[in-house]
Amino acid sequence: MKRAGPLITLFAGLLLGMFMLSLNATTGEPASTSPDRTAASPPASPAPPTGPATSPPAQPRVPAVRSPSPTPPADARYAGRTRDDRASVAITLREGKAVAYYCDGRTQEAWLRGDVAADGSMRLRSKAGATLDGTVHDDRVDGTVTVRNAGHPFTAARASGPAGVYRATTEVRGTKVDGGWIVLQNGRQIGIVSRDGEPGAAPPIDPRTGAVTIDGEQVTARPVTP
Repeated sequence: MKRAGPLITLFAGLLLGMFMLSLNATTGEPASTSPDRTAASPPASPAPPTGPATSPPAQPRVPAVRSPSPTPPADARYAGRTRDDRASVAITLREGKAVAYYCDGRTQEAWLRGDVAADGSMRLRSKAGATLDGTVHDDRVDGTVTVRNAGHPFTAARASGPAGVYRATTEVRGTKVDGGWIVLQNGRQIGIVSRDGEPGAAPPIDPRTGAVTIDGEQVTARPVTP
């Protein structure tokens, strides 16, 4: 009987321990879980205001600046002699065009026409194939007249007063007359009158009026322009 007492006491202690363990299991706090995923997120940036799309302000249009068109040399008259002093050359410029007369005062002459470039260069031609290549400078024209395959370099100075080139085309006593004259700065005249195509030395004209007597009949020679 004395030995059963301790066993009962031990058994009762085991039962009490098991009860306490069971009580802790049912009342203990649950183990920590993963962090709350519903935690507040940082506030999102506000959406930009909506509205009608705007374009950058229009830039003012600046008109294009155009370079001025080159202009031909000014209107003028020129007269001079060939380098060998055997013939004369007279040129009249107007509005970018030129007419020239080459004359030796005896049998050889040529009327030439053409354009003058903005740089003053010109290439004039006659109906018979003569040419004049020249360049306008400030107070003169330098160039070469080519007649019947022969070149004649010349310099023609700017003319004033009556100096220049004159022409008369008419009929005298049933004969077709075509006369050309060059009046130089010193008053000297060189000209040819063709009668029905036959050239000969021209009688002098009055530069103030252009009056000239051909075969007994007075006609009028007038300044030649392009």
